[in-house]
Amino acid sequence: MKILFIGSRLYNCVSDYVKTNNINSIISESNPNSINLDLPDKVYIVSRGMDEPMEIAIKENVDAVIPLIGIDLPLLDVGIMKDKLEKEHNIPVIASNESVANISINKYNTKNFFLKNNILTPDYYITTEKTLPKNTNYPVVLKQSVGQGGIGVFVAKNDKEAENYLINYDETIVEKFIDGYEISVEVLSWNNQAIPLSVVYKGKTTIEGIHPLEKIKNAPANIPGLSNKYAKELALKIVTTLGAEGSIDVDLIFEPSSGNLYAIEINTRPSGTRYLTAANSNINPLEELINMASGDWSLSSIESKFNDYLAMEIPVHNYKGPEKCVTDQYFIDSNSWVVHGPENYERVTIRAKNKNELNNILNLLNINL
Repeated sequence: MKILFIGSRLYNCVSDYVKTNNINSIISESNPNSINLDLPDKVYIVSRGMDEPMEIAIKENVDAVIPLIGIDLPLLDVGIMKDKLEKEHNIPVIASNESVANISINKYNTKNFFLKNNILTPDYYITTEKTLPKNTNYPVVLKQSVGQGGIGVFVAKNDKEAENYLINYDETIVEKFIDGYEISVEVLSWNNQAIPLSVVYKGKTTIEGIHPLEKIKNAPANIPGLSNKYAKELALKIVTTLGAEGSIDVDLIFEPSSGNLYAIEINTRPSGTRYLTAANSNINPLEELINMASGDWSLSSIESKFNDYLAMEIPVHNYKGPEKCVTDQYFIDSNSWVVHGPENYERVTIRAKNKNELNNILNLLNINL
């Protein structure tokens, strides 16, 4: 079997799995200095965009294409490529199509999708003004239609802060601030089958706008009043209603005061919480993309591997603990850890059988929470 992977940055997370399954691997990458270019069987350095990767897929007569893209902007072009390759060349692309990407990457469109399908989302309106109405109930969340990882998102606490934000943009989404807890659920979806994996706790909502990489995260979420079962059901409903495919991350906020669970965003790409998902559920989402490509994927195959470990992810910036007990790809047993992320932004993700074992690993790594 021959697979074209688009993007090399995440390829080290699947390279061993590719070799184990005797897959002929090709990577297309627009950055000639990118990491992991020594790992696949063949590399093409290409221009930005999906035109050249699509030509490579056809020329190499690959069996499937897997975009390993962790940012939103290229996803619309990925969707266009998917529609063309699948319709005209019968080459599956393990990603969402153009219409789905057009909804997921644009926050205006995402909000409209939620409202159209009676999915609870925080109240909002769109403004082109440079000041907010005098009766505004602060704090409010200000955001742009496109952006990820907190870019373009600001929590304004008063008129002055709002004006300082609004002056920089032609149009802004003004959203009610929810005092609650951020969670996310990664969902795998392919061939009209879908399954939610872990409910990840990503921290309390804050008016300081702390970047997600700076937060301690846990899986499964353990929030009083929150039903993890319902969170999974809601994420599954969102993904299946949207018709998304591949690996999809659904962001939600739970509000304890009302008991409401609000839908915030849909990310139709590999999730930033994939290590936590793998640690908790025993399912490696990126490996499952390869199983989808090979035709060896089903709900029963996921359920047979499913587990429910305790998992925690801690930002450490520069890891200085004991030698890694595993590679950056796998958790080797029920009590292990993985160090991942770029220099100065490293994170440790821990898997443990129970809370005592989790504390033992934290002590071993000299991490004080």
